[in-house]
Amino acid sequence: MRVVLPKFKSLSKNKDVLKIEAPEYIYIPLIVGSDTDITILVKKEEYVFKGMVLGKTKGHFRIPIHSSVSGIVKDFVEKTYHDGTKVKCIKIENDFEERTQEPVLSRKDMSKLTKKEFISLLQEKGIVGMGGSGFPTYVKYDNDNINTLIVNAVECEPYITADNAIIHQKAQEILDTIDTIMEINNINEAFIAIKKNNQELKDVFDNFLGTFLKIKIILVPDIYPMGWERYLVKYIKHTTYKKLPIEKGIVVNNVSTIYAIYEALKKDKPLIERLITITGDIKNPVNINVKTGTTLEYILTKLQIEKKFIIAGGPMMGVNVPDLVVSPNLNCVIILDNYKETLSKTCLRCGKCVSACPTKLSPVLIKENLDDKEKIKELKANKCIECGLCSYICPAKINLREYVRKAKQIEKE
Repeated sequence: MRVVLPKFKSLSKNKDVLKIEAPEYIYIPLIVGSDTDITILVKKEEYVFKGMVLGKTKGHFRIPIHSSVSGIVKDFVEKTYHDGTKVKCIKIENDFEERTQEPVLSRKDMSKLTKKEFISLLQEKGIVGMGGSGFPTYVKYDNDNINTLIVNAVECEPYITADNAIIHQKAQEILDTIDTIMEINNINEAFIAIKKNNQELKDVFDNFLGTFLKIKIILVPDIYPMGWERYLVKYIKHTTYKKLPIEKGIVVNNVSTIYAIYEALKKDKPLIERLITITGDIKNPVNINVKTGTTLEYILTKLQIEKKFIIAGGPMMGVNVPDLVVSPNLNCVIILDNYKETLSKTCLRCGKCVSACPTKLSPVLIKENLDDKEKIKELKANKCIECGLCSYICPAKINLREYVRKAKQIEKE
């Protein structure tokens, strides 16, 4: 089933990016993706520099977490993460001096790095997927058989325009970075995926594309969830894979992640800020540049927006939250005047959720078997990408996505 969603992107599209100054207190979330098993490297009343490593993940992928400001560690508190869970955060009193331990670096020729140095730099600077996954980027490049790079600029959920904004601002830097990544990793070809109804972004890139002969713009169908990397790989390269695109020699990066790689390569800068769309039922929807660890309450105060019903992320995959702190994988916050929870009816057995599911699951059967862990495994709930199509398409208004999310948690336990 091909699903075209309403857009609502014109609310924040083609506006200047607003830089939000850092607040008095920053709350750095001790989480990478969904990994909260963090070794904390600082203590209360310790002075920290901007860009200093505050903690590292303990698991297989050792990713550092950096301070976005200089100042003093005041406490360790819990704040809301973009998925609605509470996570431990390091509370830092900002001294507004932006002090760093090392002089700010400007690397003239980014391509002079070896592949090993490139991978180490991505790891050291904490570069992760900024399209929502938060997956460590260096892992994707730790392979000698990469032949294709796909840059995901599809931004397929309604309302979100953060990637759009960064392309308008930084198109040449993005192309330079793609070219550098290709040279360092000996990659043969690169594709930038943009929706067909977003021709203006192709025009932006075309202004600089003449000298980048191995980089091509691909216009993809305006369907949801076209930004899912399986769809992109199949549409662009006409192939499929079992678990990861690297099985076919393919790396997929979000376009905002590409710009974060640029800042790491060019300026030796860790991932400590990002662009976020603030939109919805508000007077002036906007894309903002903000430091990680900034609270949404502070952002709304600065923008003079009343705190109402809040969705972290897009309307399809997002979560209702009371407040949150900015993390590298938060791309949007939607503010709604009110939200009426529709009373769900009994399943009509229409099968629309099955037809719409991009991973070929049966969401309603998963819902009906939440008390049977073995059945949940048999129904492969863990394959769900939480795109929200099942809930969107359901004529009985059953919030199937949330039931499948619960099933995934039950399967993990």
